[in-house]
Amino acid sequence: MNAERDLAPLAPGVVRALTDKLYEKRKVAALEIEKLVREFVAQNNTSQIKHVIQILSQEFALSQHPHSRKGGLIGLAACSIALGKDSGLYLKELIEPVLTCFNDADSRLRYYACEALYNIVKVARGSVLPHFNVLFDGLSKLAADPDPNVKSGSELLDRLLKDIVTESNQFDLVGFIPLLRERIYSNNQYARQFIISWILVLESVPDINLLDYLPEILDGLFQILGDNSKEIRKMCEVALGEFLKEIKKNPSSVKFAEMANILVIHCQAADDLIQLTAMCWMREFIQLAGRVMLPYSSGILTAVLPCLSYDDRKKNIKEVANVCNQSLMKLVIPEDDEMDETKQSMNAPAEPTSEESLSKPEAASSGDCGWNQLHVAALNQPLFFPCSCERIQVTLNLDGIVQVLDCHLHDTSIGMMTRIAVLKWLYHLYIKTPRKMFRHTDSLFPILLRTLSDESDEVILKDLELLAEIASSPAGQTEEGHGPSDGSDVRPAPAELHVPPRAGQLSSSSMKGLECSPSTPTMNSYFYKFMINLLKRFSSERKLLETRGAFIIRQLCLLLNAENIFHSMADILLREEDLKFASTMVHTLNTILLTSSELFQLRNQLKDLKTPESRNLFCCLYRSWCHNPVTTVSLCFLTQNYKHAYDLIQKFGDLEVTVDFLTEVDKLVQLIECPIFTYLRLQLLDVKNNPYLIKALYGLLMLLPQSSAFQLLSHRLQCVPNPELMQTTDNTKPSTSFKRTAASNIDYTELLQHFEKVQNKHLEARHQRAGRAEQLDRRVVL
Repeated sequence: MNAERDLAPLAPGVVRALTDKLYEKRKVAALEIEKLVREFVAQNNTSQIKHVIQILSQEFALSQHPHSRKGGLIGLAACSIALGKDSGLYLKELIEPVLTCFNDADSRLRYYACEALYNIVKVARGSVLPHFNVLFDGLSKLAADPDPNVKSGSELLDRLLKDIVTESNQFDLVGFIPLLRERIYSNNQYARQFIISWILVLESVPDINLLDYLPEILDGLFQILGDNSKEIRKMCEVALGEFLKEIKKNPSSVKFAEMANILVIHCQAADDLIQLTAMCWMREFIQLAGRVMLPYSSGILTAVLPCLSYDDRKKNIKEVANVCNQSLMKLVIPEDDEMDETKQSMNAPAEPTSEESLSKPEAASSGDCGWNQLHVAALNQPLFFPCSCERIQVTLNLDGIVQVLDCHLHDTSIGMMTRIAVLKWLYHLYIKTPRKMFRHTDSLFPILLRTLSDESDEVILKDLELLAEIASSPAGQTEEGHGPSDGSDVRPAPAELHVPPRAGQLSSSSMKGLECSPSTPTMNSYFYKFMINLLKRFSSERKLLETRGAFIIRQLCLLLNAENIFHSMADILLREEDLKFASTMVHTLNTILLTSSELFQLRNQLKDLKTPESRNLFCCLYRSWCHNPVTTVSLCFLTQNYKHAYDLIQKFGDLEVTVDFLTEVDKLVQLIECPIFTYLRLQLLDVKNNPYLIKALYGLLMLLPQSSAFQLLSHRLQCVPNPELMQTTDNTKPSTSFKRTAASNIDYTELLQHFEKVQNKHLEARHQRAGRAEQLDRRVVL
């Protein structure tokens, strides 16, 4: 009885009925409570109303007895119905005990709690919005409830709450976002479905601008996009699609920069749908935000470049990635090279200067590029997005971009299209920002040289284009005499790049020769270094010389000035200590000179030797061509120095005639029959003025054994006409001998002595090699 008096104004019968195990009796008690509360409302007796709610909450809904809890829930719902529009004054007291029952172990009690809250919310309508977060939190838990009845009840309550939010203009989005951001990372399928459904609802409400808070939830949305459920993935796809539509409509209000790194992460996802969606977003961001995305270029390239080598199974991702790559490249402009860095640091966010964001020489040399470090560096970029239509001044993070490109070149596992894209990027940067890029040249040069050994011709072509740009760019002149130590942000240059002492000693004399020759375009200080290191590459990798040497040199002659290339290479080979390599290289260069269509103009220049420059080039080539006797004769044939060719062939009797030597003579005979030496064959008609040409050819014939080449040259010489028959009465035609007076200032005696000197060195080197081989054979026998 004391308990019954304590629960006044509830009648004892009502109290007993509320705790009954039968639902019908609890319902009757609820009707009595509704009637009682209505009377209190009519009397405006708020204290009694509060007292009734407190009793139902503390003594029933939060009771230890399950039937009492059920009675409390239906009683609170009855109070809400009785209060009607005034229920908003008591919502906190009505809602909190009901939400507590959402965690009850009894599924039936959770269902009743859901039912009670539905009735409370239905009566209160918009008044519940100040309590939205706690309601949403409770519903998100029920959405994943294992009991189907509870789940069904929560869905009804969820739909009601969505209707209220849609109708109202008082929704507190700012207060809701932190809860949404927390709940969006749930791994439960039903909870994810619940979250996405609410995002779709909030997106559809005109008065709610969820786009402003997209950076808070975008990462979670991409996580949900990878769900195992097709239905949830589809819902999430729709939600992301709606957001993207809004972004395209209102790009000026979008916080692109705050979402850039989120997209970078998901563009590298293993899930194809996530990766494709993120890549599509990245494409739109780059096109809509423009240069705002530049500070994040290194991260974007880390994500995009590997996708360019995808096969047809990921064709869609590859195509979108290609658009991203092209669009990002267009954002780099010449002004990025001209901007004053000091002024830039005052007007724009500072670039990362930590060691983690800069490349390390050890990583670059070993090929272990530390992608994780790159990823962290990309995420540490400044969040910079002024929401204005004015021209945005942003900082191009060139160090980060070059670091990513360099690491991709070092990674031997990347595909061909990615390597091509990397080289295109580097070429583009050298075109648009040459001054800044030349700070990185010393660190990039070794890997660019190694890339010449790539399996793909297309990769080699792009690499040569890039190397040619480095060698000919006017910006390279300003770097002469400066090493990477001049810039604290650049890795130290490998020793491979520096000119060796013996080449350095020749630079004064050789560069004089280069100055004499016309150079278009003008070559910078890197041109000579490039030639030195290219020849080193051929020397250390003979297979590259055999398979790609001619291809590489011919392409360089198209991209750069052919005369400069041959002049510099001849100058370098003149000091080459490996005589066997020098001979092989000279043979290769000579074959290119005589047979390549790319060198037509250079052959014509050498053919007449009319200018001081052409004579200077001939002398330079001749001194190096002396490493190979037969190529020296062919050079004399090309330049119409027939008397000197005859003098050289006379010296062949003093040389060691080997099978290789005879093979080269054989090839020269074949060349004489080629179109390139048409003028030489026609000069055989003028016997009187070309006696040394005929003597030189007979000299070659005498060197050859009885072979097909011998027969070929013999037949040719048999066609030489009798000089008596070729005499004419017209003596007005100037003889060919007058054509060669221009070259009379060449010291052929000195050239012949140089030839003998070089050949003596070769003979000595061959004997030394033979001696070493003989000693080795003796050791094996012993």
